[in-house]
Amino acid sequence: MRFTRRAAIAVVGVAALLTASACGSSDDGGDGGSGSKKVEVFTWWADGGEKAGLDGLVAQFGKDCAGQEFVNGAVAGGAGANAKQVLASRLQQKDPPDTFQAHAGAELGDYINAGQVEDLSADYDTWGLKTAFPQGLIQNLTVDGKIYSVPANIHRANVVWTNKKVVADAGITSDPTDLASFIADLDKVKAKGIAAPLAIGKDWTQLMLFESVLITDLGADKFTGLWNGKTDWNSAEVTKGINDFKTLLTYTNKDRDALDWTDAEKLVMDGKAAYQLMGDWEAADLDAKKFADYAWFTFPGNGTTFQWLADSFVLPTGAKNAEGTKCWLKTVGSADGQKAFNTKKGSIPARTDAVPADYPKYQQAAMADWKSATQVPSCAHGSACTQGWQGAANSALGAFSSNQDVAGLQKALAAAASQFVKK
Repeated sequence: MRFTRRAAIAVVGVAALLTASACGSSDDGGDGGSGSKKVEVFTWWADGGEKAGLDGLVAQFGKDCAGQEFVNGAVAGGAGANAKQVLASRLQQKDPPDTFQAHAGAELGDYINAGQVEDLSADYDTWGLKTAFPQGLIQNLTVDGKIYSVPANIHRANVVWTNKKVVADAGITSDPTDLASFIADLDKVKAKGIAAPLAIGKDWTQLMLFESVLITDLGADKFTGLWNGKTDWNSAEVTKGINDFKTLLTYTNKDRDALDWTDAEKLVMDGKAAYQLMGDWEAADLDAKKFADYAWFTFPGNGTTFQWLADSFVLPTGAKNAEGTKCWLKTVGSADGQKAFNTKKGSIPARTDAVPADYPKYQQAAMADWKSATQVPSCAHGSACTQGWQGAANSALGAFSSNQDVAGLQKALAAAASQFVKK
């Protein structure tokens, strides 16, 4: 992947944040010591609908945890790319925030194996979360009989967002249900002068699109098998998936490797693209940006498959204010906290007692699908794979974005699986 000016700025920004984190670890009258009442909450929710969701949760925290002070440790960057670098450095230096955002599922294994997060199983019992969350989610959160995180939400990854005017101007009157019809629609949009009808960004956003293609070509069970070792990455079905993904890339913007997801989203908002594959946080972001002329559909061929991910929070080992952190975590898992957060974030509550009428139109549809659809995890967002595996997949796709080497990508993905899949 080429080193862009945007990338250079990001590296400089991360370096500055690392310096600030190191400086901030000293005792400045409240951040350190057992008597601290400050709760530093480390996330990558810095803008748009994500920031709005965090603000809602913080307001509820203020009601639930009087005397505790929220400290915003957000580091901007889609999917936490920058935040994870800063966090890794702080954890290595034994200077953890009081709590940090992490994707529930396999991604947490890195922190658990390193002894960097605490067991919350007893708190789950105290707070009633084992009955509030669906049993399937509890099983996904449990590692060797213990639970280490509290999910704030459930997101859906395999959603296509559209600019309704651009789609209508191309004469498209119904949503595509398979790849062939989707490609035909992309051709219709292109014929109207839109050079890149499918907007996309860098590495992890390309992994999201690739995963959706694989769900279509392999089906839910075989797709899940890619991450647990039951499906062979060298199969002909995966080869087909890579070729289909390669075809879709021909309809995307040439500057894709330089863009974050919000940059690609802007192409849709500005009418320079018709479609974008992105998680359903896009609904909240579009709403926050006052863009109303959008619609959505499940990625063509995914049928009733719901590709899930969950943003969760943990209690880091050595947190300065464990008492305040536990109050934050209790709020995150509470009915009021999840309502305050998810109505603004674009996601749906992890709890089963949420009232659909409290939510906007998209979330109501997602809540219904979550109950009935086949659930599969996401590697791009950590529910299917560890951070190491995710990084290997992103690197392989970054190379593929330039070289278009189908055999090379399949070989790299098979090698990553052989390295990271649990035997």
